[in-house]
Amino acid sequence: MNWWGKILGGAFGMMIGGPIGAVLGAAMGHNFDKGLSQPGNQTGFGQQERTQTMFYTATFSVMGHVCKADGQVTNDEIALAKRVMQQMDMGAAQRKAAIGLFNEGKKDSFPLNDVIKQFKQEIGFRPNLLRMFIEVQIMAAYADGVMDPAERKVLLNICQLLNISRHEFDHLCAMIGGMGSGSSSAGRNDGSPSLKQAYAILDIKQSASTNEIKKAYRRLLSQHHPDKLVAKGLPEEMMKVAADRTHEIRKAYEVIKEVKGF
Repeated sequence: MNWWGKILGGAFGMMIGGPIGAVLGAAMGHNFDKGLSQPGNQTGFGQQERTQTMFYTATFSVMGHVCKADGQVTNDEIALAKRVMQQMDMGAAQRKAAIGLFNEGKKDSFPLNDVIKQFKQEIGFRPNLLRMFIEVQIMAAYADGVMDPAERKVLLNICQLLNISRHEFDHLCAMIGGMGSGSSSAGRNDGSPSLKQAYAILDIKQSASTNEIKKAYRRLLSQHHPDKLVAKGLPEEMMKVAADRTHEIRKAYEVIKEVKGF
């Protein structure tokens, strides 16, 4: 039985605890926020399953909080949440729980800082996993085409708590939202990014050498490799999200490669 099956089967009583346990319990209608709060002490769960549950819970609850930051949750933002769920190929019970988590995050009482601090403590030094988490949140902020200042403020606070640099945040915004402002140059007719977008996606200057371009490309592919992320605790259901990101990175590289002629 996988991590999700164990939750549905009721083997969650001694799993996580803390604010994340409380949020998950509220979303699923169970009271298991008093579970063990220290990693490695839970019965019936390995560390991998615990981390996957933490990632899943934090992702969808924080997504709800980010979308509500500007005062309302738009239809585009709801559609984005559902699209992520579709990419994860969730069953009915999983979708119901994810929607419950999203709704918990929308509440004024949602303890964002406490959730992020517990998430950071659990994930530890796994920068690729933290990066994937913040990418999903940036995707949510850009779901309606523009990042509201209130959403940006929330995201910057999350990055500070996760020790994600401002440069990395700006790069991810450029990669996901188009130069970090939601008003990027139009991409190509075939769905590939424009040259300006391609350089932003790879986080390099247009004056970059061939070696610098290749190095940036390999680094980003390694950071977003689905199998490596799953090995570090990403729920397998989110592999499609990571795979989509590597596809975008490859398209950006091909655009630059074609123009540079190497």
